[in-house]
Amino acid sequence: MRTREHASPVTTASQTGLTFILILSGLMAFTSLSTDIYLPAMPTMAEDLHGNVELTITGFLIGFTIAQLIWGPISDHMGRRKPLFIGMVLFIIGSAGCALSTSITQIVFWRVFQALGACTGPMLARAMIRDLFARTRAAQMLSTLVLVMAIAPIAGPLIGGQIIRLSTWHSIFWLLVVIGALMFISLNWLPETLPEDKRVKASLAGAFRNYRSLLTNGRFMRYTLSLTFYYVGAYAFITGSPFVYISYYHVDPQHYGWLFALNIIGVMAMSVVNRRLVQRHALEQLLKYATLLAALAAVVLALLVKLESGGVVAIIITVFLFFSMNGIIAATSTAAALDAVPNIAGSASALIGALQYGSGIISSLLLAAFSDGTPWTMAWIIALFTLLSAVLAFRAKR
Repeated sequence: MRTREHASPVTTASQTGLTFILILSGLMAFTSLSTDIYLPAMPTMAEDLHGNVELTITGFLIGFTIAQLIWGPISDHMGRRKPLFIGMVLFIIGSAGCALSTSITQIVFWRVFQALGACTGPMLARAMIRDLFARTRAAQMLSTLVLVMAIAPIAGPLIGGQIIRLSTWHSIFWLLVVIGALMFISLNWLPETLPEDKRVKASLAGAFRNYRSLLTNGRFMRYTLSLTFYYVGAYAFITGSPFVYISYYHVDPQHYGWLFALNIIGVMAMSVVNRRLVQRHALEQLLKYATLLAALAAVVLALLVKLESGGVVAIIITVFLFFSMNGIIAATSTAAALDAVPNIAGSASALIGALQYGSGIISSLLLAAFSDGTPWTMAWIIALFTLLSAVLAFRAKR
């Protein structure tokens, strides 16, 4: 039976128009754009900087994870817009630092700094949606954001591949400086969605104590961990695929961008489908079916890789099926989790984001620890954690 919904009284046509959606989509895209755009350059960066370039992703995710836990309570206490402006400034500085780096140590440091600002984008975009919309409508809006923001992971590797062909990897990070500056300017058209009377009145220290109640809320945590485990698998692909495709299967870096884009097209398609499905089916049911399909695709991927059957085509097809389910899993799990704790949406969104993107740390560490130069490590990580995601999805409402 569907939960009865009550729209927030601050919802207005001007706040949810095209400009509002585009700005929020841009904010949601910051994470993928900050990483995906230089994926084709990773082998070149590894040669140039003489180090483990995967650490640049790990460093970014560490900063992204920790900083969200700080910004969440701050946004519940002081509103959404101020943290966004500060975050964009930090992102611009961090991107410039990356562009000027001459060693792995330097670029990892600046990637962490970059993440301190980038994390405010997707975290507060989710919180702003929950400020304005209840359960089903929030899921629809999140699907819309996923659909629009999917342009970033499609365009990112394609742009990065062209830049690395015409220039050096440093130019990629200078482009991120420009994008950050444009995003900062666009925030002037973004309304505040958390009015004074809805903000957490306790001290900032008291606001941080909300995490205790979130961590002990079984329903919230099951939805959140289902998403988290799915993203361990997703980040295993994002981090491992440049080396699987480019180094192992000798795919041209420019063509790698198109292969990556194929998966995002699947995400976009399922986001469109999900907007219709949430009107007819409970979020819990959609999450169950989506994680189950993703798990089946992941298991087939692992089996084919282990048997050395199908080559790169088998990986492309099974990863496409696995990745496409993100269009349903991300929106339904996030909306259901936030619906369980509507009064502290900023902190809840921060914890969701911290665990979601912190999952990338697990992926990077597992890949670094167990990589054998073949696609097998990437494949079994995707399969194992997607199965765990499905198990939690089936237990989420208990």
